[in-house]
Amino acid sequence: MKTIKTILIRGGGDLASGVAAVLFRKGWRILICELSAPLVVRRKVSFAEAVWESSCKVEEIEAYLAQNASEIEDIFARKAVSVLIDPEMKILENMSFDAIVDGRMLKQYEENPMFGKIPIIGLGPGFVAGENCDAVIETKRGPTLGQEIFIGSAEEDTGIPGIVNGYGLERVLYSPDEGVLETYVEIGDKVVHGQQIGRVGNAEFYAPFDGYVRGLAREGLYLNKGVKVGDIEPRMDLSLCYTISDKALLTGNGVLNALETIFAGMTND
Repeated sequence: MKTIKTILIRGGGDLASGVAAVLFRKGWRILICELSAPLVVRRKVSFAEAVWESSCKVEEIEAYLAQNASEIEDIFARKAVSVLIDPEMKILENMSFDAIVDGRMLKQYEENPMFGKIPIIGLGPGFVAGENCDAVIETKRGPTLGQEIFIGSAEEDTGIPGIVNGYGLERVLYSPDEGVLETYVEIGDKVVHGQQIGRVGNAEFYAPFDGYVRGLAREGLYLNKGVKVGDIEPRMDLSLCYTISDKALLTGNGVLNALETIFAGMTND
């Protein structure tokens, strides 16, 4: 009989949530550990929203906020994703997991005290297989997106989004100032070039072209200048605002393949 795996994922943004969806659909139990006030742009496809709303749904998958190990198990029994406010992963003192996926997208190297104690998969830059994780998954768009790396690291982050319908960096909205975010539109709204999207502090920001609001940070958050605050979709397809991206799914498939390779190696030892 096939054993159900229990995976802890650090971070509940859109990329990590895509990974969670891939693993969940394979029948694995998923716990997402998040910050107490996560900054997420693609909120309609991010399990981190459960921190704010107590529950959320990404495509067909439901997620619920848990307070302790008992509630996590109850949520698992309901065939849903568990979300816990636990950035330091203290839950490891009370529960056992088969692996950790670090999806925080830190993009810079840091030591991992759990390396060598439990299989760890890192997403993107900042992870080096054999040093702070067992495998790295490439997250840069291109022919190697989703590739499993068992020696070395992913490509460096360029800070430039992939081109969609001729738009790259323009697709992303950044905070023009430091201060509290105020928004005038919602995710899924159609906007036109020059339309005001919101304000941070004393500075306003606008739609760079016609499209749909694919992502927008939660109103009321205090933001630093220059952080990602929104995402405009140039393809005139409203459904793209509510579906997991191809990038996230390819990354998730890479994680799945890496974990299956690691588990197979553990079984053969």
